[in-house]
Amino acid sequence: MPINAQILDNPKSDRVRRIADLARTKGRERSGRFLIEGPQAVREAVTWRPDVVQDLYVEVSQALEHPRIISSTLEKIVDKSQDATIYVHQCTGDVIRHISKDAQGILAVGNARAMQSDPEDIELGEKPQIAAFWQVRDPGNAGTVIRAADAAGCDAVIFVDNCVDPLNPKVIRSTVGSLFHIPVLHMGTAEFFSWAADQHVDVWAADVYGTNDRKPESLPQVLADQASVAESKVVLFGNEARGLETEILEQCRRIISIPLYGKAESLNLGTSAAVMLMSLAMSGHIETM
Repeated sequence: MPINAQILDNPKSDRVRRIADLARTKGRERSGRFLIEGPQAVREAVTWRPDVVQDLYVEVSQALEHPRIISSTLEKIVDKSQDATIYVHQCTGDVIRHISKDAQGILAVGNARAMQSDPEDIELGEKPQIAAFWQVRDPGNAGTVIRAADAAGCDAVIFVDNCVDPLNPKVIRSTVGSLFHIPVLHMGTAEFFSWAADQHVDVWAADVYGTNDRKPESLPQVLADQASVAESKVVLFGNEARGLETEILEQCRRIISIPLYGKAESLNLGTSAAVMLMSLAMSGHIETM
């Protein structure tokens, strides 16, 4: 599709208002669309999931006789978008900033339904490695753990039970584009354990304390058993404040904790996920390095 020659210059227009409203949960639910902000996230969406992107909005400078996109970085993203025939709208800086203060000159509108992954349609590897998060509520944490799972080469991410919306703009920004690299599923707790059983995937819980009857294994001890590490599994992390409930831990095949060697009392969810997922990934790749 062409680049629209008309420049959007009215921050108070209905179109601009509707786009800005996508930052709110109700706006996304009402329209079935979501907002992608900033060069990195938009670039990754255009590159890896162009089927999701409906419209692209880019800032142009009107200081010259002919409007020009404000940077070469944004020009490259726009050029890439034309391979997928994505409609591009030129905007003034005031319009872009009215929609989002985090846009850095470019944003896109995506189809929320196209981002909904059906568990039955997910293609898992021969020995899938999956990251799951139970009741993760903080958008920044949610984005960070999706990015960690992507970096660790996980086949999918599963948000379990009542979690933050993965299409929340702060979540998307925090993934730095990883949301468009890896399937993100949502399941209830019972559905999650049933799905894991159907897929013949063991559930490993990441937990500091374990239960009264089962104390956690230390991550270094687990990593020493490379054959076990290489097997199919989903690593389940708990809520930022409460961790995993006992009844959930009791349904997990293993409970694993990250040892702390200094004076820190704990690690936050994002750091814990990065340490455990990357440690398991590196251990599983030792023979291929």
